[in-house]
Amino acid sequence: MTTQNSTLRPRRSVLYMPGANERALEKAKTLPADALILDLEDAVAPDAKEEARERVCAAAASGEYGSREVTIRVNGLDTEWHEADLRQAAKAGPHGIVVPKINSAAEVHNIERALELHGAPEHTAIWAMLETPVAMMHAEEIAAASRRLTVLVMGTNDLAKELHAEFVPGRTPLLGGLSLALLAARATGKVILDGVYNDVKDAEGFAEECRQGRQMGFDGKTLIHPSQIEPCNQAFAPSADEVEHARKVIDAFEAAQAEGKGVVTVDGRMIENLHVDNARRILALHEAISERAD
Repeated sequence: MTTQNSTLRPRRSVLYMPGANERALEKAKTLPADALILDLEDAVAPDAKEEARERVCAAAASGEYGSREVTIRVNGLDTEWHEADLRQAAKAGPHGIVVPKINSAAEVHNIERALELHGAPEHTAIWAMLETPVAMMHAEEIAAASRRLTVLVMGTNDLAKELHAEFVPGRTPLLGGLSLALLAARATGKVILDGVYNDVKDAEGFAEECRQGRQMGFDGKTLIHPSQIEPCNQAFAPSADEVEHARKVIDAFEAAQAEGKGVVTVDGRMIENLHVDNARRILALHEAISERAD
């Protein structure tokens, strides 16, 4: 049996960490999140921006976060801190730089040029936050704007605000925008992360939103509290049953090919190439998660 040779990187759980909080940045080194967003934007007061910038960039450059993917969220393009954030973050060379409220391909191009100007290494990707109706309507052109842009991050709180929408179970008011962004991600081969769940005490509601995100097709979810990591990792990882079924599908398909058979069935159901592709994707993700755990 063969599976995809995975350069796949699990991004099931992506935790925001306040850049002004030194203890939080230290604690993040021990948390089982797949990725971290060291935040210079919402989590940092205006008078603490410069100090937080120095601390976050030093943390990102330290190499002390193990297998966790480390990114820096800079302040928005229209703020007085954006240029300095981008300049220092580029020099720190994190895995990614998260830019809020991206609304156009032109903005992506400007960020890409700035990263190159400031000497960002090739491995430093752009993570674009989609948070407005304009971004939803232009999601495909944003996603396709640069090879350096690898991840789309949903900013669901700001999207709800812009839509004048209520926060309701099932997120019906947001589903149109979420679907447009998902279509854009899949059309352009990008990773896409679901937005945050605000009530850290509502474990049941959080678990249900994780299930919804996984069913919709998101690769993972952004988080605001460490208590959300483990249930999120579980929700966005293939289950044991899924892994077993994927192996059965691939084994049956490869055996049929070897025997020259044109029709393959597993558990009474006909298997087509699309089922095999999906099975290989599931096993690649499972293997990548297992390697990370090791």
